[in-house]
Amino acid sequence: MIDILVAKLHDVRFMTMLLAFFAASATVYTLVMPLLANGDLNKRMKAVASERERLRQRERERLTKTEKVALRQTPKQVVSRVVDDLNLTKWLAQESALEKLVMAGYRGHAPYVTFLFARAVTPIVLLLGAIIYTFFIAGANWSLTLKIGICVGAAYAGLQAPMLFLKNAISKRQLQIKRAFPDSLDLLLICIESGMSVEVAFRKVANEIAGQSIALSEEFALTTAELSYLQDRKSAYENLARRTGLEGVRSVCMALQQSERYGTPLGQSLRVMAQENRDMRMNEAEKKAAALPPKLTVPMIVFFLPCLFIVILGPSYIKIATMH
Repeated sequence: MIDILVAKLHDVRFMTMLLAFFAASATVYTLVMPLLANGDLNKRMKAVASERERLRQRERERLTKTEKVALRQTPKQVVSRVVDDLNLTKWLAQESALEKLVMAGYRGHAPYVTFLFARAVTPIVLLLGAIIYTFFIAGANWSLTLKIGICVGAAYAGLQAPMLFLKNAISKRQLQIKRAFPDSLDLLLICIESGMSVEVAFRKVANEIAGQSIALSEEFALTTAELSYLQDRKSAYENLARRTGLEGVRSVCMALQQSERYGTPLGQSLRVMAQENRDMRMNEAEKKAAALPPKLTVPMIVFFLPCLFIVILGPSYIKIATMH
């Protein structure tokens, strides 16, 4: 039985017919499945809508738990004492650190103190770890210059690690806001055209968009509070643009300021801004899609081509080797 299977696998006709059968079956499956799926489109859309509502309700319940978290937390006593005793605010503080912390979603004095503490402690920890590793564990035969270079590189990496973490948090938060912002503008437009005031519209959109973007819901909620309590609404819009750091949000805030100042229709501005932000999101997706072929060149050369050469040339090499 095994000999028959091996003979069939080496039979060119049989393998050609088998591959042709699989190719024809795949073609028929590809052509027929969209026709069969059209009749079930409404059911699938209802299922997606119900799942979206369920996720939105779960996120709302998570946000409205009985445990309330203060926006401005007090730093730990040990961390605060180290920062004050070493005067890290003077030596390690940066002018843009507070702004970047706010853009990453960390507000208040506690995250700033923790950031300074991390910038002071992380280089020391990595430097000590590099010294122990290079001089006592694995660097017995290494030169002194190499050991010193590794230690200096570890200390520099520790100094830059908190900034890299902060930049990563900012990019993730901005991506989350950017994806949900056009939809939030559509909701805001509907609320404005229905007769709601700007404060009520921002509050309504903040509640509705929570299931899609927690970060954007938080920013809109803060903007609602600032619109209610600040004397100048321009400051509230400027704070929203500064907290997000996105060009699309900044453009919308400028349109809101002009509408507040000159009395221009807000609905038309929001409609144009929503379309522009949606176009920007589509352009970014097209840019990422266009960048895929160059990025796939190296993986194809390294991983796919050797396997392809083995599959194509392997049987020929085996036959040639058996002939000799």
